[in-house]
Parts: sequence; C-alpha cells; structure tokens
Amino acid sequence: MSLPRWQGIFPAVTTKFHTDERIDAEGTARHIDFQIRNGIHGVVTCGSLGEASTLSLEEKLEVARIALEASGGRVPVVANVSETSTRDALRYIDAANKLGVAGYMVMPSVIYVADAREAMANVRAMAQAAQKPIMVYNNPVAYRVDLKPEHMLELADCEYITSVKESTGDIRRITDLRNTVGERYQIFCGVDDLAYEALALGADGLVAGVGCAFPRETVALYDLMKAGKFAEALKLYQWMTPMLHLDVSTKLVQNLKLIDALVGVGTEHVRLPRMPLVGEERAFITAVVQKALASRPAQYRSVD
Repeated sequence: MSLPRWQGIFPAVTTKFHTDERIDAEGTARHIDFQIRNGIHGVVTCGSLGEASTLSLEEKLEVARIALEASGGRVPVVANVSETSTRDALRYIDAANKLGVAGYMVMPSVIYVADAREAMANVRAMAQAAQKPIMVYNNPVAYRVDLKPEHMLELADCEYITSVKESTGDIRRITDLRNTVGERYQIFCGVDDLAYEALALGADGLVAGVGCAFPRETVALYDLMKAGKFAEALKLYQWMTPMLHLDVSTKLVQNLKLIDALVGVGTEHVRLPRMPLVGEERAFITAVVQKALASRPAQYRSVD
C-alpha cells in the first residue's frame, strides 16, 4: 500500500470557544480557512494546543468535522489521538475514520507513564485500527514517555506509521533518527523554537504553534530552508523567535491564544481550569507580540 508522505507546515490548531466554553464552530472554521489560504500544508486538530485534555470524545469529533468542512479537501486533516486508554483511542479512531480524516497524530501514552513495550503496543493498536497514515507524537518532556530511534526502528514494519513528530527538545534526535531509520519516516519538528535547526538537519516539516497566527511567515521559513536560502530564512526566524519561545511553556495555550487575539485572527477564550493571562504574564506576551508586529517583514505577511 502506498500511503501519502506528509511534509510542510501542519499547524496544531487551537480550538475556539465561546465565552461560556462551548465550541465556537464558526470561529474554528474561519481560523482554519485563514491558515489554508495562507499556504499551510495540513491541519492537526485537538492536540495539546487544541486543549484535547478538556474535550470529550464527541467534542473532538465535532472539531474534526468542522476542520474537514472548512478545509474542503484542500489540505489533509489529521486528528490527534490522546486518550487515556487504548480502548477509548480505538473508539475515537473508528468514529473519526467514518468522518473521513486523512490520518492521525497519536500519543504513545497520556497520564500513565508507559514503558517502551507498552507504548509501542499502544501505537501499533491505533495504527492497525486506523489503517491510515499515522504520525507518532514523541514528547517525553510533557508526557514522560520517550520512543527513541531504536524503538521507531522496531515499529518500522508497521506500514501505517509514516511520520514522527519529534518534541524531545534535543535537536540531536533529528540526526539520530535519520541515522537509525534512514528515510523510513517523515520527521516533523514539534518545538517551535527549534524550527530552523530542525529544517537545517533535514526535517520534513513542522507541527507549528505560533504558525496558527502567522501561517504565511511559517510557510515562508519552510520554503526558504528547502530552497537552501539559509541566510534569508535565518533573518525571518530571528524575527519570529521571541514569539516561538512562547510555545515552550506550560501556558502555551493561553500564550498562543493571546497571540491570536493580538494579531486579530482569533479569540483567547480557554476552558477552565485554564484562565486567560493577567498581570505581568499578560504584559510580557503583549510586549513581545507588539514588537514583532511593529517589525513584521512585509514580503512574507499573512493575508486576512
């Protein structure tokens, strides 16, 4: 079976809410359309940034449906699977398959800290249930489970596992993966402020956070790197980096939703127990974004 090999910019989209915490379907669809019109290559729904931990299974399916309708087949819609049990993950995948998502980004384990044997079994079960392209989301910093290059080599016999979202924060992992598994997987960087470094080392794409508010700029960074225009890309990356740092935080959701609001492409409504930023935290984020907007490179600017 020949499966699509994803590459490029796949924003991990924020889930838009009304003030009463209901899903804002119109706002979510509008935000996804904005990103597609600015050149992104795919969409990931209900990841960490999409507040998956606060959404019910039915709500995650609702967001996937909204994304599918908004995309209209222009880009693949990838649903994140971060359930606390394999049983629930398979229920979610069965329902999302019926909706017609293009594939899945799967977390090896959430809450329970699985060992490698358990984590790989969980990934295999989800892949076999999906029978669609699977991106393994490796984030030991947040979830304390690390599927290392040798584990990805062991999983290489599963044809549905096509890519890895690498979020260890250790840029050496990109090269270690390539040296261990060659070109077997597409490698995506999931840490915003390692984007330039990862692409320079041969990563195939980015699962972007700040890119939700600056999609065209993020696509331009990718295009410049793939074209070997490293000096031009570095200038763009240096402009973005103060904002990219805001993705690497326990409050990444509040940070990036505030960025959306300040840029004028979304709201900052979050679901409790998260609360919007206040005081010095809010002032700091606002100052970073305002400085970036004041010096925004016109040639790469996202269009409304």
